[in-house]
Order: sequence, then structure tokens, then C-alpha cells
Amino acid sequence: MLSARTIEIVKQITPAVAANAEAITRCFYQRMFQRNPEVKAFFNQAHQHSGGQQKALAGAICAYFTHIDNLEALTPAVELIAHKHCSLGILPEHYPIVGENLLAAIKDVMGEAATDEIIDAVAEAYGLLAKVCIDREAQIYNDQQSRPGGWNGYREFVVDRKVPESDIVTSFYLKPADDQPVPDYLPGQYITVRIAPPTTPTSPRNYSLSDRPGTGHFRISVKREPGPTPDAPGGLISNYLHEQVHDGDRLEVGPPCGEFTLNPAETNGRPIVFLAGGIGVTPLLSMARALHHAQSTTPVYFLQAAKNSRVHAFADEVRELAQNRDHVRTCVIYDDPLEDDAAAGRCDATGRVTTGLLHEWAPCDQADFYVCGPPPFMAGVLTSLRELGVDEHRVRHEFFGPKQALAAG
Repeated sequence: MLSARTIEIVKQITPAVAANAEAITRCFYQRMFQRNPEVKAFFNQAHQHSGGQQKALAGAICAYFTHIDNLEALTPAVELIAHKHCSLGILPEHYPIVGENLLAAIKDVMGEAATDEIIDAVAEAYGLLAKVCIDREAQIYNDQQSRPGGWNGYREFVVDRKVPESDIVTSFYLKPADDQPVPDYLPGQYITVRIAPPTTPTSPRNYSLSDRPGTGHFRISVKREPGPTPDAPGGLISNYLHEQVHDGDRLEVGPPCGEFTLNPAETNGRPIVFLAGGIGVTPLLSMARALHHAQSTTPVYFLQAAKNSRVHAFADEVRELAQNRDHVRTCVIYDDPLEDDAAAGRCDATGRVTTGLLHEWAPCDQADFYVCGPPPFMAGVLTSLRELGVDEHRVRHEFFGPKQALAAG
């Protein structure tokens, strides 16, 4: 527990910290990477260059300070961070590195306003948050290691099959190189893929598992990420996987992580609506396939938005969800259809997902919603759900990237 004086100080300095939060986080990352280059591999450098990671950390600091006297409000955020940390292999010894550089950055930016009493209070607050995260991460690591076929760190997997799903998405079916079992996981979770330097000198990447558990393999479905211009390089890992990895090749893989999940055994009887945009279909397809395999009779509504049939992945799999199942409805919508997409029946509608469409198609007054997709899709859908009066506790979403990009969308 924090002392009353620490809580008082933190609440007093919150406005000043908020006004300087991004300057503090920019200073923090620059300082830490210079003094502790061993931790740089944990951070997505693309997000560093875009400024997204600095903004995300600034927002997290402000949220923590704002709720310093009500830490239960941060439980969902702590759970997300803990799973992310475990996916990257963050350990307790990394926390003092962050703490030391963060306190130094606050001193550098705030100057004389950062008195010894203030720095001591921030250090105490950081120490408590670090302990909460370390304790939760220890539980996750233990769960990963103790389940049949489980492990910590990285394990070699063999690419059993490489299957194109569209012009820009390819699936990789992965099996353990040691022929040991594949651990169970919750639909919606992701694994981490690490490509050793110098092939791709970048941090590991998380990829959602796009198939249901219990198949004897992991399946990830990777979108080739283009560069900002035709001549600029795109996503290092995604392009490497598409171009350089083939059947029989080996990859270093971390165990399943993630809190954006659906357990088929624990559905509450309410209808479930999946709203997928682009590559955001991957975790939602895992959930829907798991419900199908469990022979669940829960009403399911699965909407998939894509640009057109050329880039539409898993068209057949989504269509199969509803075959001979009266309790399952699907809808495919293209926002930039090819000339014959509509006439050929490849989509059910064209345009964007609107409030009116959701009102007519989904039982918005009673369903639970699971949403995943790119920033404009997510921002539009979440706005529509608010306009329709859907309680926020019935909406769960996953976003691939810093949350600020979602707000900008």
C-alpha cells in the first residue's frame, strides 16, 4: 500500500506531469536506450520512430497517476501489459532499469520542480506498480510452463504448411520441432515470433492464433505490411515471413499470451457478435471456430469487412461457419469492391459498416461484441456501438498497435 503522503503528492503533481508527459517519455526512451541498450530489443522501433510508443507510455503514466487512489480501475490495463510483457520475456530485473531511467527523465524535464520529496513519492508509486506487474507476470509464466506442452521463453517450431489466404495474407501452420505436444490456449490469444538478427534486426512480433485450440498445431495468418511508399521497405518481419520462410523452415516461437479471449465453456447465453476488419479477423475467427467445434448453440453473428475479394482472407472459412446452422449468421461487406464482386455473390453488402447496418443486422440490445480491425474500422464501429446504446461492458476489442492510433482513426 502507498503512504497517504505519497498519494497526496502524486495527485498534486498529476496536472504538471500530464502537461509534460510526452517530453518525459521521449527523454526516458532516449536515455534508457543509451544507458541500457540490452533492453532495446524488447521495443518495436517502428512505434518508436512514429512516436506511438512514447504517447502510449505517456498515457499510461497519466492513467496511473490519475487512479493512484483507486488502483482497481487499472486492473484491465495491468492484465494487458502483463501478457504483453510475458510475450516478450520481460523479467523482474528489467523493472529497476525502467524505474531508474524514468525517474531521471522526470528530473531532466521537470527541473527544480521535481523536488526530492516528489521523486521519492514517484519512486514509491512506481515500486508498487512494478510489484503488481511482476506478481501477475509470475503467475502467467507459471501457467505457461505448467500446462502440458507448455514452456517459457522461445521454442523451435517447424513450418508444416504455408498457405496463401489472399493476395496479402498468408497462413503458417506451425508444429513443435521437438515433436512434443502443442499447449492448449484460449481463442483470441497470440504467439510471439522472433527472427534472429542480422536477418531482421528488430523486436519480436505478436501474431494472433487464427485457428481453434486442439488441432495439434499453431496457425498464424500474416498480412504483408507495405512500406509508406512503393520504394520504401515495409514490415520487416511480415515481409520476411512472406518471402523467406517456407515449408520445413524453423521459427523461434513464444508461448500463447493475451487477455482478449473467449472461452466457449463460459459463454453467458447472450448472442455473440464478431466484428472483423481486415487482418483483425484472425483472433475472432479462432473464437468462432472454437464455438463451432464445441457445438455451442449460442447465437453467433460474424461480420467481416474487407476492401474486396482480392484481399479478402478466409472467405470460405467464414462462410462455412453458418452452413447448416440456424443460430449462426454471417455478413461480408466490401468498401472498395471489384467490378464483379457483388454480382458474383462474394459480398453481402458494399460500403462501410454503419450504425444503421449494425442496428438492422445484429441484436445490439442484448449481444456481447468482440471487435478487431484497423484504426478507421475500429473507431467507426466503436462509435456506432455507443450511438446504439451498447453498454461498454458488453464490448471487448483488440487493437494491433499503440492505442493512440485507434483514437486518431
